[in-house]
Amino acid sequence: MSSYAFWNNKGGVGKSFLCYVTATEYATQNPSTDVYVLDLCPQGNLSEVLLGGQGKSEKALKKLFTQKPRCSIAGYIEERLNSPFKMSTDISQFIIDVKQYNNKIPSNLKLICGDNLLEILSEAVRQTSQLSMPQDAWKQVVSWVRELRTKLSELSGVRDSVFFIDCNPSFAIYTQLAIVSSDYIIIPFTADDSSRRGIENIMALLYGEGDKTISSYAKLLFFKKAREFGVKIPKLHTFVSNRVTLYDGKPSKAFKAAEKSIKSLIETVFSEHRSYFSYPKNGVGEMFINIPDYHGACIVSTLTGTPISKIKPGPHVINEERIQLNKGPLDNYKNSLEELVKRI
Repeated sequence: MSSYAFWNNKGGVGKSFLCYVTATEYATQNPSTDVYVLDLCPQGNLSEVLLGGQGKSEKALKKLFTQKPRCSIAGYIEERLNSPFKMSTDISQFIIDVKQYNNKIPSNLKLICGDNLLEILSEAVRQTSQLSMPQDAWKQVVSWVRELRTKLSELSGVRDSVFFIDCNPSFAIYTQLAIVSSDYIIIPFTADDSSRRGIENIMALLYGEGDKTISSYAKLLFFKKAREFGVKIPKLHTFVSNRVTLYDGKPSKAFKAAEKSIKSLIETVFSEHRSYFSYPKNGVGEMFINIPDYHGACIVSTLTGTPISKIKPGPHVINEERIQLNKGPLDNYKNSLEELVKRI
């Protein structure tokens, strides 16, 4: 039982789509493993794609959100707010058999659906974590999703289970719940300096490392509490240079420059704290992977809820617009994603 969080403390890097393609491809290749997708992002983009994409997902979400209790991560959080320090709820009522809504998804993939209500509930969650009694209230609250993960694994019985968790870019309390439930972090980034700053923030928030001003404040918050209460911090697993623009089959200079600055940052941390990383014996270069930009394939996959491996080259008509997917670029894209899946 392992869990992987897709997170960068910066939005727009493609983490939700990467989480989606990794989970669906892993489920396809490992039919004897139960694959659980936990959508901890209030936007719920990952859930929308899994539930069928444009048109289908809206109907599915309406049905799920009107159930009692609400069939989503927010429904589970509501139940925990009613019983914050004792796991008394039946978690099976929050599990979605995705194939019932989207027959393109492997039957061994299950979803805990994202929900914009999570943002509304976040203040109540934060206040509960700050209660003076019990003394470990914070630890118990930030472990709610980890407890959910444990219960889901128990439902799988003798079958192996793996968890893919989509995180919001912010470090709100629900993101902290997601991080605590994870064993490893996969960090997507794009060719901009704000991606590097987002990763710097990760180092400060989770490990208290980096810029003195940032890390000193971070140590007062999550990092400090995690150390005090013995909360396990996930390891850094893979850095994904996402949406790479290629020229003659090689990354553009812009992407090379962005990756170079981020590698330099990671090398500094790695030289001093190898224990933060999943594979401390490997070199920093082995922790990076490039995923090329193929906007057309992503659009087709997102709007139709079709896993990348099932998308065929040729013309696709989406909203009366013809999208041509050429075999060479599509195969290259699939092969790059395959390399990411192999690391799980």
